[in-house]
Amino acid sequence: MAMVFKYCIVFMFLVAPFLLAAQSPAGKQVLDATQVAATKDTSLHFDLNPIDIYPDKKDLSPKKQREYSLLELKIRKVYPMAKVAAVRLAEYNRIYTSFRTDRERKNYVKGVEKQLFAEFEDTIKTMKVSEGRILIKLLDRQTGNTSYEIIKEFKGGFSAFFWQSIAKLFGHDLKAQYDPNAQDWMIEAIVMQMDLGLI
Repeated sequence: MAMVFKYCIVFMFLVAPFLLAAQSPAGKQVLDATQVAATKDTSLHFDLNPIDIYPDKKDLSPKKQREYSLLELKIRKVYPMAKVAAVRLAEYNRIYTSFRTDRERKNYVKGVEKQLFAEFEDTIKTMKVSEGRILIKLLDRQTGNTSYEIIKEFKGGFSAFFWQSIAKLFGHDLKAQYDPNAQDWMIEAIVMQMDLGLI
């Protein structure tokens, strides 16, 4: 009797779905899971939240650990400046484009320059060359424009060329673009951890 019961259970799970599909109402065929699997793609698709993976200093060589730690200190100094610059630049740009004449724009830019020099002159004077290079990269990251493009937009092509020439003397490139996937991967890892409050 127990054996007959087992066969009934097996019959119910294996054969019943096909019988039910054949007996659909109003002559329509109802597809069950096995028929759908045979006619459509059977791979499952799930959207997962991205997981950020950061380098563990313990996995780096001693030389890379020192490089990473030094870079972290420099980024702690200049990243807040880049964030402030991005916010202010958006505001400056909004006001700048609202002026109707070139004279008004020039006067506005002069006023902004004086304000920025008064606020950041001491910090910039004490900044190391390597910190300046990181700041240039982070400005591109935060604004979507290189420092050269920003100067050109507000001060014109000649000023951008002049400051690019000065920057080159000190080993900088105002046209340097931020590359988080290759050259600047360490900077990106540190910045993302700072944004998340992990460091």
